[in-house]
Amino acid sequence: MTDSNNNKPQQKVMEIDLMALFRKLYESRKKIYKTIGVGIAIGLIVSFSLPKIYEVKVSLSPESGINGTNGLSGIASMFGLGNASTGFGEDALTFNMFPEIVKTNPFALEMLQIPIQTQKEDSIILYDYLNTEKKPWWSYVMGVPGMLIGGIKSLFTEEQKDSIKAIDPFRLTPEQSGRIGMLKKVLEVETDKKTNMTKVTVSLQDPLAAAIVADSAVHKLQEYITDYRTRKAKQDYDFQLSLCEQYKKEYFEAQQEYAKFADANRNVILQTVTSEKERLQKNLTLAEQIYSQSMGQLQVLRGKLQEAKPVFAVVEPATVPLAPASPKKMLIIIAFAFLAFVLESAWILFGKDIYHDFKNELKKKD
Repeated sequence: MTDSNNNKPQQKVMEIDLMALFRKLYESRKKIYKTIGVGIAIGLIVSFSLPKIYEVKVSLSPESGINGTNGLSGIASMFGLGNASTGFGEDALTFNMFPEIVKTNPFALEMLQIPIQTQKEDSIILYDYLNTEKKPWWSYVMGVPGMLIGGIKSLFTEEQKDSIKAIDPFRLTPEQSGRIGMLKKVLEVETDKKTNMTKVTVSLQDPLAAAIVADSAVHKLQEYITDYRTRKAKQDYDFQLSLCEQYKKEYFEAQQEYAKFADANRNVILQTVTSEKERLQKNLTLAEQIYSQSMGQLQVLRGKLQEAKPVFAVVEPATVPLAPASPKKMLIIIAFAFLAFVLESAWILFGKDIYHDFKNELKKKD
């Protein structure tokens, strides 16, 4: 009984405190309204200062040129070492490499060289286009000191104009490195390890340019993975192809040598001629067999090369967006209005008293 009686005064005190706080806010409602208005105005300025960003997303799904019931994956599934329906561990491994490939400088440098077109029908390479994207006005204000320092440095150093053709991946200039950084910000790749779905996202201020860059990025990623998967098989195929060319040449030479000897000694009946003719014929037969076998091996390696090539299913292709993805103007305005309300309320309830107490303490010390 005593505990319940003790809790009642505490509850009343809390109720009184809350009512006092609400009363304090209500009395200062005009100031709060003005502050919220200022917050809305700032939100409007910020939302209209941010450039429009168009977003293009492309979804890829990995498939395989190897049947799940054949090859090593099928054998492994028979012994319970993998799933025949999704047992393409190698495919999963290579597709999970997509986000890492995009972060590499060689890939970025190749992407920067692609030609794109804007809605204004301007043909330009991506390297130069990234420098034309607009920034909020406060970025230029904050960048003034850096521009001044750069201008002073340029007076004492020879000006060198960067060109995409003159890029040395081993030694990048600050401008080239900055352009690569800009590309990595606007191009993002994510892979879902559960479904192996890969999503390529490009965010640019021009919708047509964004769609072109997204489509080009997908094609280049496909080329990278295809080259990675088929490198060993292609080396074996190229080596066997060179052997076939050599054996073909030897076969034709043996054929011509036998034909010339047979034509020159058509009516000659000598043991030496007969022996030489038999030797040339054996050489021709052997050369033909070697050439035939090498061509058979070449066909096998060609099949392996085709088998190693990954198959890509584009679930969601690149399309030119009709509406910008950002900025979300209404959300920005609401956020600034709410922030203004919170700050003004905190000042009215706590900040003003703390400030006056601190000011009085200073006066007492003086």
